[in-house]
Amino acid sequence: MHFIIGGAYQGKVDYAKEEFHLKDGDIYTCSRDSAPDFSAPCLNHFENYILYCMRQGTADYTAHLSADAIVIADDIFCGVVPVDEETRAWREECGRAFTAIAKEAETVTRLFVGIPRRLK
Repeated sequence: MHFIIGGAYQGKVDYAKEEFHLKDGDIYTCSRDSAPDFSAPCLNHFENYILYCMRQGTADYTAHLSADAIVIADDIFCGVVPVDEETRAWREECGRAFTAIAKEAETVTRLFVGIPRRLK
């Protein structure tokens, strides 16, 4: 598994396309309203899937990820602490989930202003 994380609009998808030779059709964009297509080579906005799972009362985010999956997520940890309870819980849950994903991933890359930094 490969994990790519960074702030919104930092070039994560473009980096994944170039690094892993992906086409637009290879990238599934996760929704807050449904489970993703885990057969897609790349899952974008994985943080949305985590919110979907929280709302469904499930917490096994990595169970359906294949060993060669490319997971892209927005870093939602920085900035002002959200006022509403659900958003705070989501932020905390993303931290736990991303830690688990990073532990299992073969590579972890953080993008900042389009510059990739390999963390693992």
